[in-house]
Amino acid sequence: MYQYNEVDKKIVQERVRQFRGQVERRLDGRLTEDEFRPLRLMNGLYMQRHAYMLRVAIPYGLLSSQQLRKLAYIAKEFDKGYGHFTTRQNIQYNWPALEDVPTILDELASVEMHAIQTSGNCIRNVTSDQFAGVAADELEDPRPYCEILRQYSTFHPEFSYLPRKFKIAVTGAAQDRAAVMFHDIGLRLVQNDDGEVGFQVFVGGGLGRTPVIAQEICPFLEKKHLLSYTEAIMRVYNLRGDRKNKYKARIKILVRRLGIEAFRRLVEEEWERIRDGAMMLPDEEIERVRSFFAPPDYDPAADEDKTYLELARSDEAFSRWLKYNVKPHKVAGYHVVCVSLKHPEVPPGDITDQQMLVVADLADECSFGEIRTTHEQNLMLADVKNADLHKVWSTLDEHGLAQPNIGTLTDMICCPGLDFCSLANASSISIADAINKRFDELDDLYDFGELKLKMSGCINACGHHHAGHIGILGIDKRGVEFYQIMLGGSAENDVSLGRWLGPAIAKDKIVDALEALLDVFVVHREGDERFLDTYRRIGPQPFKGKVYAQDHS
Repeated sequence: MYQYNEVDKKIVQERVRQFRGQVERRLDGRLTEDEFRPLRLMNGLYMQRHAYMLRVAIPYGLLSSQQLRKLAYIAKEFDKGYGHFTTRQNIQYNWPALEDVPTILDELASVEMHAIQTSGNCIRNVTSDQFAGVAADELEDPRPYCEILRQYSTFHPEFSYLPRKFKIAVTGAAQDRAAVMFHDIGLRLVQNDDGEVGFQVFVGGGLGRTPVIAQEICPFLEKKHLLSYTEAIMRVYNLRGDRKNKYKARIKILVRRLGIEAFRRLVEEEWERIRDGAMMLPDEEIERVRSFFAPPDYDPAADEDKTYLELARSDEAFSRWLKYNVKPHKVAGYHVVCVSLKHPEVPPGDITDQQMLVVADLADECSFGEIRTTHEQNLMLADVKNADLHKVWSTLDEHGLAQPNIGTLTDMICCPGLDFCSLANASSISIADAINKRFDELDDLYDFGELKLKMSGCINACGHHHAGHIGILGIDKRGVEFYQIMLGGSAENDVSLGRWLGPAIAKDKIVDALEALLDVFVVHREGDERFLDTYRRIGPQPFKGKVYAQDHS
C-alpha cells in the first residue's frame, strides 16, 4: 500500500496542529458554533443527535494491520469501544469528545491516516472495488489510479469549495463492484481495439434526494489524460453548478439540466486548454505509484494443501462459512475471506475494539498484514492460503465475526438512522434488529439466494436504498416513523434504480411486509433466480397485491 513521504506527513501534521488551535478557540468561546462549523467539517467532524461524530478516511478501502490496531485504540480510549464502517469504505466514531478530537487526529497521523475531506463540499474519499488486485475478472488493478486521484484532489485549491460534495469511484474489473454508475465521476478501466488500456468515463450519477444513473461522457480516455480530463469536468461543475439551492447543487442535476451532449462539449472545450500541459500524467509517475501495490510474495505451493476440504466435510459450520464468506482469488491456493460485520445481535457495520485487534492479528498471520473495507460494511482478508482457512474461520467464529451470511438477506446495508444521525427521519438499526430476529434460520436465508437489502433512515440515502434489490426508506409522518419500500435496484453491471412499491408502512408492520415480499418471490421464482430477476420478470403488481392485502398504516 502507498507509504507517505515527508511532504505527506508534514501536510497531515500541520492540519492537526491547525485544528487543535481551532478547537481550543471554540472551547473557550472565541469561535461561535457557526464560525466553527465549516472548520470542523473540513476535518470530518459532524454534530450528530447526541454527540460529535468523526469520520476517518480509508482511501479505496485499504488498511494495514498497524492502522487497524490504531483504530481499535481510538475506539477504546476515545469512544465507547467500537467503530462503524460505512458504505464509502470509511470508519466513523459516534462518541468522541470535542476536546479529544485533535489528539485522535494526532494518533491517526502517526499511522498515515486522517479525516481530511471526509465531509464538506470537496472531493471526498476515492473508493474502489474491494477485490482490487486479487479478482480474476480484473483487467488492471485500479488502486494506483485511486491513489493518484487522492493525491491530486487533497487540498486542491480550486475544488475546496465546490457547489456540493463530490465522489469518485474507480474499478478495473469486468463486474462493477464499486458502484461507478452512482458516482459523480465513475471510472472503469477498459481495453480499446488496439489493446491499449484506458478509462471509460461516466459522469452525473448519484443517489440521495434525486437518484440518477451516470451517463458515459468519454468511451476511452488515455491514462495520461486522467488528471486533465477529471480537472476539466471539475472546472465545468465548479463554474456552472447551482450554489443557491443545495438540493440542486450536485453535478447530476447540472448534467441533467444541460443534457449529456452539451455538458460533454463544455468539458471538451475546457480540456483543450489543459490536456497537453502540466497535468499530463507521465508513465513514470504511474509506475512509481503502481510499485506501492505490487503483489505480495505468494507461496507457489499453496494450492497443494487441500486439508480445508477434508475439514469442511466433517464440520457443517465451517463448510457453510466456506460457501458464503470465502471468495475466489486469482492466485491458485489463495482465497478472499469476507469478515461479516452482520452478526444478528450487532448493528450492521459495527465492530468492537477487541474484534479489530483480532482481525489485525489474523491479517499479520494469514494475509500479508492488510485488510480491506467493503461497500457492504464488512471487512476482507484478501490473501488467505488454503492452509490457513480453518484457523481464520475458528478465530473469527470465536469472536462473533464468522456469521455465514455474505450476500444474503441479513448481510444488509444499514445507515445509523435516527439512533445517531441528526438528519434522519426514522430509525434503521431497530428495523435491522427486527429483520434479524424474524429471519434467523440460515437455511431460509440460503433458500432466498443472493438478496441485497439496503436501508436508509432519510432521503439522503447513506444506506443506498435506491440500489437495493429491496430498499427501505424511513420517513416521518407527523412525528411517527413510517417506511417506504422500493424494489428492483442494482448498483452492478445490470444497474437500475428501485421503484416505489406503494404507500408508506407503519414501523411495526414493515417486517411483515418484507416477509410478504419474500412469500411472493418464493411462489413465482423460476429455478435459481435471484429476487431481482424474479421482480424484473413479473413486475411489481404481485408484490404490491400481497403487501397491501392488509392494512399497514
